[in-house]
Amino acid sequence: MGNTGSFSHFCMYQPQYRMKSAIYNGLVQKKKQGKKSFAVLIDPDKVNTSLLDELTELCTAAKVDYLLVGGSLVISNHLDECVQHIKQNCDIPVILFPGSPSQVSKYADALLYLSLISGRNPELLIGQHVVSAPFVKQSGLEIMPTGYIVIDGGAPTTVSYISNATPVPHDKNEIAMCTAMAGEMLGMKLIYMDSGSGAKRPITESMIKIVADNIEAPLIIGGGIVQPEKAYLNCKAGADVIVVGNAIEKDASLIKEMSDAVHSVPVKI
Repeated sequence: MGNTGSFSHFCMYQPQYRMKSAIYNGLVQKKKQGKKSFAVLIDPDKVNTSLLDELTELCTAAKVDYLLVGGSLVISNHLDECVQHIKQNCDIPVILFPGSPSQVSKYADALLYLSLISGRNPELLIGQHVVSAPFVKQSGLEIMPTGYIVIDGGAPTTVSYISNATPVPHDKNEIAMCTAMAGEMLGMKLIYMDSGSGAKRPITESMIKIVADNIEAPLIIGGGIVQPEKAYLNCKAGADVIVVGNAIEKDASLIKEMSDAVHSVPVKI
C-alpha cells in the first residue's frame, strides 16, 4: 500500500507535462516528402573528448541529420558529459538510444522509448518502462515510442544476450512485416529494425521493402551497414533513417560517404 500511495502521490502532484514532438514531426514530414535521413550512433563507452570533437566536426561537415547516443551496455558514467559535449560542439539533434532505463540524460533532445516487440521478454516489452516512466517523464525530453525489432545478423549480439530473445530470422520477411504492423497498431510512432552492432549480415532490401510498404510510421534501419551503397539501397527499399555506428568507429571518414549516399536518394514527387 505504501508504494502504491507514493506512486499515486507522484502522479497527482506533478506539474502538467506537455509532450514535445518537434523531432518526430520532422521525421514524419520528411517521410511524406520522401527525404531520407542519416544518423550516426555514438557509444559513450567508446569515445573521449578528443574523439567527440573529431566526430562532431565530421558530422557537421557531412550534414548528418541526427546523432544517436547510447548502446546495449553503457558501463561508463559520463553519459551526461558526452551529450553536453556534443551539444556544445554542434546543432545536430541528439537522440538517446538507451539499452536500459538508466541511460537517460536531460541534456539530449529526444529519447527513443524502445519496446522490444520482436522478443517475448515482458521486461523489455513493458516492465522496464513502468519502472522508468516517472524519471523519463521528468526528464523533459521529447519521448518517441519506438517498436524495436531485432533481426538475425549472423552473429550473437549484446541485445539478444541481455534480452534472452531470439531475433527474427533474416529471411522471414513476413514475420518482420507482421511484427512492425502490430507495433504500429499498438501505438508505436517509429519502427526500428536492427541486425545489431557488427552484424555480419545486414537486413535485406526485400525485408525493408515489405515492412515499409505495410506501415506508415517512419522506418529506421541499422546494423551491419558498412558500405555507402548498402545505405543507398536500404533507402531505395523504403528506409527513412539509416543508422551507422560500428563501421564509423573503425573508419570515421565513412561519415561523409554514408551521408552523401543517403541524401542522394531521389525524392519521390
